[in-house]
Amino acid sequence: MTDVQVATKAESAFRTISEVAEELGVQQHVLRFWETKFTQVKPLKRGGGRRYYRPEDVALLKKIHTLLYAEGYTIKGVQKLLKGVSKVQVLAEQKAEQASKIYGENLPKVEAPIQQNTAPVEDSEHVLVLKSVLEELLEMRSQVESLLAERNEEAA
Repeated sequence: MTDVQVATKAESAFRTISEVAEELGVQQHVLRFWETKFTQVKPLKRGGGRRYYRPEDVALLKKIHTLLYAEGYTIKGVQKLLKGVSKVQVLAEQKAEQASKIYGENLPKVEAPIQQNTAPVEDSEHVLVLKSVLEELLEMRSQVESLLAERNEEAA
């Protein structure tokens, strides 16, 4: 009898309820229950009611699972913590944590400038801010590429 290798899905692929339940180590009915308690969890539903979870849905479910099972929050406590938080924010947070685990302290930390001024901002000011953010991102990209190149050289 030969071993069959199961192809792993891309990070951006949609997941079925059974795949997500297995990944989190919970029953499928728990995920369906969470859908009723957390309004942010809205999987795509196809014919026959089959659920397909987007990557941001999975990230949010992982966050809920961690808060409930690892940190000991109640459902109401998690609802309060996640109030006003989007799935995209949770996914970005998860990706930042993953990058931190991979690169450790070598990954540069970027802090957003604090704006004290509540007066309306002109469009030209927005453009300047966006240009400076773009410059920072391009610099970070080159730093990450350098780190990856160093890592590949060390591995070779």
